[in-house]
Amino acid sequence: MTTAAWSSSSTPPGRRPLASLPKAHLHLHFTGSLRLPTLVELAAGHGLRLPEALVGQWPPRLASVQDERGWFRFQRLYDAARACVRGEADMRRLVREAALDDAAEGSRWLEIQVDPTSYAPFVGGLTPALEIVLDEAAAISRSGGAQVGVMVAASRIRHPLDARTLARLAARYAGSGPGAVVGFGLSNDERRGDTPEFAVAFDIARRAGLALMPHAGELLGPASVVETLDALRPDRLGHGVRAVEDPRVVDRLLADGVGLEVCPGSNVALGVYRAAEEVPLRALVSAGIPVALGADDPLLFGSRLVAQYELARDALGFTDAELADLARGSFRASRAPSDLLEVALADIDTWLATPPPA
Repeated sequence: MTTAAWSSSSTPPGRRPLASLPKAHLHLHFTGSLRLPTLVELAAGHGLRLPEALVGQWPPRLASVQDERGWFRFQRLYDAARACVRGEADMRRLVREAALDDAAEGSRWLEIQVDPTSYAPFVGGLTPALEIVLDEAAAISRSGGAQVGVMVAASRIRHPLDARTLARLAARYAGSGPGAVVGFGLSNDERRGDTPEFAVAFDIARRAGLALMPHAGELLGPASVVETLDALRPDRLGHGVRAVEDPRVVDRLLADGVGLEVCPGSNVALGVYRAAEEVPLRALVSAGIPVALGADDPLLFGSRLVAQYELARDALGFTDAELADLARGSFRASRAPSDLLEVALADIDTWLATPPPA
């Protein structure tokens, strides 16, 4: 089974509708959240040609990233999409549509990851780029989308000094509600860069009270997880699924209280696992690891947040009660405001107490 089987949100008879289950979405990349029609429209407006591999058949067929050639092909498509976001109007549209799409799937709180470096040349610098994202996040949070906090993410393929610059910028806008920077992360190919060299950037973010959320344990195994835990002292890990390959690393996650942002659809699409049934979500949950499901890059993987819950239910046998626990865990691992958290947890209880349709 592949992720394409969970690209819609249809509800089988006798099952509670997953789109109405309140959720927090903690792993969604800025460019990767684009709707395909929006991307096509932006490309046409800027006179850019999109790769046939991206738009000829959607979702695109991605090579396994277990070798670096596969990652290069994936990154090429991502970069082509990112090149189409070329100004304030494009950036605001992206944030707005991401929040509306999330709200339509029951997401109450979204932590969207953005590296403003890519958009700074079009809007006058890093600070204006981040301010545009934050302003639109606040605006859409007031007007019907999911409530949006922003996570500033540095890139492993850039110099660690760039990460420090982004951490200082993130710290200036640190806050606890919609339209604020709530976290700091580290993304891109985890086989690149020296993780300990980013520790200073994470110390800057930690002192500002930001949640720390680097990627680790997807393309590399348990050793990558341990190195990240030692060097960066994170609150959550983006992915982290390969920690299950070493019980000692699972114990370390438990001891440190570190949650995981598990993105089953992307794990399969990128060849980390051959099929949905191989994603170790149940093993992680059974071990007591806090888990929040995420969609990662819907533009490239063809599946949004509800699809991850469908995958857990249909491929991995999660019951509605277990899915409700996953949703609760997503809020508890988040930086959602306390009033939103309280209401969401109560509504999850209501969802579970309501009998499924016949």
